[in-house]
Amino acid sequence: MAMTLKGRLQQDLLQAIKDHAEQRKSAIRLVRAAILNEEIARQHELSDEEVLEVIRREVRQHRESLAEFEKAQRADLVAEEKAQLEVLLSYLPRQMSRQEIVLAAQQAIAEVQATKPEHLGQVMRILMPRLRGKADGSEVNQIVKELLAQKSQSEANSS
Repeated sequence: MAMTLKGRLQQDLLQAIKDHAEQRKSAIRLVRAAILNEEIARQHELSDEEVLEVIRREVRQHRESLAEFEKAQRADLVAEEKAQLEVLLSYLPRQMSRQEIVLAAQQAIAEVQATKPEHLGQVMRILMPRLRGKADGSEVNQIVKELLAQKSQSEANSS
């Protein structure tokens, strides 16, 4: 039988302790605490899909912290956040490349026949359920905005 994500986290924590890998140990402990809190809140043991949800939320928080620390020019904290982010990302399914997101976005734009930036919501409604967990929502949003702006621009030029 395949190991659950929680089981893998437990095993990786023990390995990090043996290896004296402080960053890894800290990141895994934080995510395990978040999972435990979520289980208490929901009053049931989380499935792998729900555990992935918690990890994604933690990744998002780390990315936000990273941006803040970079703005504040705190190199010490930036390095720590990046290290913890890398650990968390290793538990998520492979993320789509920019090119893969662009292709999926172009397909969704064609489906809803979006031609201008105002159609962003329609495109995102179709696209996000397909890319959930495989791509960062803010990156997808940015790519769709760029594609719609280009499409709007090329239509303006052709008329």
